Amino acid sequence: MSSQSFYSIAFKGLSQGKHIFEYEIDGKFFSEFGGGVVDEGNVNVRITLEKQSSLMILWFDVKGTVNVQCDRCLEMYDQPINGSERIFVKFGEKEFVEGDDVIWVSTNDYQLNVAQLIYEFICLAIPIKRVHPDDENGNTTCDPAMIEKLSKYIIREDEENKSVWNDLKKLLDNE
Repeated sequence: MSSQSFYSIAFKGLSQGKHIFEYEIDGKFFSEFGGGVVDEGNVNVRITLEKQSSLMILWFDVKGTVNVQCDRCLEMYDQPINGSERIFVKFGEKEFVEGDDVIWVSTNDYQLNVAQLIYEFICLAIPIKRVHPDDENGNTTCDPAMIEKLSKYIIREDEENKSVWNDLKKLLDNE
């Protein structure tokens, strides 16, 4: 039995109103999604399910840390994350296309597995630019050896602009 079955919410017997589900996400959870954005982390997920007669609304609140690779020095580091998302769950025999925040389930279904949604919302909470945070003095905490190697290949903006303008002037002179 997959550990993801732990993340199935049986909604059929729930009364109308709000219901809270809390999960502690760790490396075992992430290993089920092998080779994704995140392989390790400790994240608390709180799902508030509001059941109504014709639909359900799920609010996902994620907070914790995930171990990701730094875009600058390629070393792994713990990235704090915090995010909130909302999903509408509608009931019907046919699935209709209504947007990214709507899920259709059959009227015969009695539970909803939220594992994939949890993983996706954790990934969405990760910043696009992932770099080690600076220390209290404003200095980078990236791998010093890698920063030294990178500094050899960085083109300063002044030099880059000069180079581009010189190349453009050469093109004009050739006319």
